[in-house]
Amino acid sequence: MKILFNCCIFFFSLSIVAQDTLIDSLSFQEYMGYVKQHHPLVKQANLTLNTGEANLLKAKGGFDPKIEVDFNRKKFKNTEYYNELNATFKVPTWYGVEFKANFEQNSGAFLSPDLSVPDDGLYSAGVSISLAQGLLINDRMASLKKARFFREQSKADRDLLVNNVLFEAGMAYTQWLEAANEERIFSNFLTNANTRFLAVKRSSETGQVAAIDSVEAKIALQNRKLSFEAAKLKRIKAALKASNYLWLQGIPLEIEERIFPSKPSIDDLNMALMIKQSLIDSLALDSHPKLRSLENKIEALKVDRNLKMNKLLPKLDVQYNFLSEDYEPLQRFNTANYKAFVNFSVPLFLRKERGDLKLAKLKLQDVNYERTSQMLTIKNKISAISNEMTSLDKQEDIVNDVVSNYKVLLKGEERKFFLGESSLFLINSRERSLIDAQLKENSIIIKRLESSIQFFNTLGVSPIDRIE
Repeated sequence: MKILFNCCIFFFSLSIVAQDTLIDSLSFQEYMGYVKQHHPLVKQANLTLNTGEANLLKAKGGFDPKIEVDFNRKKFKNTEYYNELNATFKVPTWYGVEFKANFEQNSGAFLSPDLSVPDDGLYSAGVSISLAQGLLINDRMASLKKARFFREQSKADRDLLVNNVLFEAGMAYTQWLEAANEERIFSNFLTNANTRFLAVKRSSETGQVAAIDSVEAKIALQNRKLSFEAAKLKRIKAALKASNYLWLQGIPLEIEERIFPSKPSIDDLNMALMIKQSLIDSLALDSHPKLRSLENKIEALKVDRNLKMNKLLPKLDVQYNFLSEDYEPLQRFNTANYKAFVNFSVPLFLRKERGDLKLAKLKLQDVNYERTSQMLTIKNKISAISNEMTSLDKQEDIVNDVVSNYKVLLKGEERKFFLGESSLFLINSRERSLIDAQLKENSIIIKRLESSIQFFNTLGVSPIDRIE
């Protein structure tokens, strides 16, 4: 009878395998597919690009042709004091040149002499030029140039936003996977502990083993229950955290209790995150969205610096208008009839302008330092994560051997117990060591997956073009 009892203990303890219940699983590829396609923050990232496009459109508006009409009239006690009509069509150009066509028609008893024009009105066509400040660069040109760089910066910022969302979602999945694996481990050992306790209890009742052995088996069973419940709670909380990134058609989803994660291979994980070997080998930092964002910011600040430098020049605005009583083609205008003016001004000390230029240079210098620092940080982080992945691959091989050896020790202890040369205490001790080894194995596996996800985040990879 004792031999039969020992056989039961041996065979049930040996069955440390995962439960083969039929459950549904959500793979890493499927999970990330939902995040890429439906997460609101991924869609919101496009708003950043739309903002850049809107600013560019706004800046282009500074070069839109413009029609202006001014009408001013005063009449009192049947006396028309003045009746003034001034219609202008302006066409600004890229440099500090503006073309203008104008029609004036003024009348009245108290009309100012300088506003007197023929009865049928006066036509004019001319050009205004900024010969010093504003010729090579002005506020309109600077706004348009900066808006173009801001649009490109917006694209890089959008890629960063998407990358960070996918990184956080991937890390949430690995935490869910780690918790689910822990639950499976403790579930298997809970089954073994329960079987062992029942066998020891029956043997204790028949007097084959001491009653104290049933107490020890029950304590082991209770410890396994505590560990299992803690792992189950951890898995539920991790699943809820992973659910934060699951959406479908604007509706948040929740991972059901029967859904479990599945461990992705490194190749499948890299495919889901779009990490290509060519990208790893090239390490093209210039294409990193963070550096692209800073580069475009630098270019915009250079435009601002050039504008501030241009402000140091004096203002010299010249305008010349051909005049005619009749509407005629431009080439038939009489150059003897004209209206012109010259405007010249310059501050004596240029303190405001010099201060603005100094501030612009300091801003540019600051962002240049930031870009240099970020480039070195990203480069070193990529190198560190690469070394970490290599080390974790080696650690995973080692811990696999450790787990296998602990299984051999447990099996050997169970054989000795079958022969009456061991005790339940030693079996529990070997089993605890095996549990610790399997938990460590699970931890290293998860760290290896997380290192790939961190590598994806550090590279700044973004599948936004495929998402659109």
